[in-house]
Amino acid sequence: MTPTAHPRALTHLQSLPSWLAGRVAARGRSLVAEAIAEEGLRLPQHAVLATVVEYGPLAQADLVRRLGFDAKDVVLLLNDLEEAGLAVREPDPRDRRKNAVTATPRGVRAVQRCAELAERANATLLAPLSEAEGRQLRELLTRVHEA
Repeated sequence: MTPTAHPRALTHLQSLPSWLAGRVAARGRSLVAEAIAEEGLRLPQHAVLATVVEYGPLAQADLVRRLGFDAKDVVLLLNDLEEAGLAVREPDPRDRRKNAVTATPRGVRAVQRCAELAERANATLLAPLSEAEGRQLRELLTRVHEA
């Protein structure tokens, strides 16, 4: 016995909040990635650098835990950031067996510029909405995220 196909299965799938949120998130990620590329950064590099700017100096292990990234990936990302002169790894003053990561002044400026670029990218994403609708969407997304 073959199951009866739902005549509007794709339409139904594409109307689900989970589908819509995923598509909007993918577009938003793409817009932000494109924007911060002007600073020569990729999204994971920006995430690492922004975390170090906000919480640094930070032990590499703490950075891994805070971001939920694989430790090997963080090492590679830090290599890129150090090569670009945006971050430095130095012995952690609290435990010399560990490295602490600090953003350089150039890294701090890059994070500030990326924040501005990301804001512009998100303004593009939310352009179809009024300012009040954009605020409401952020509030609703925050509630769903924190639930």
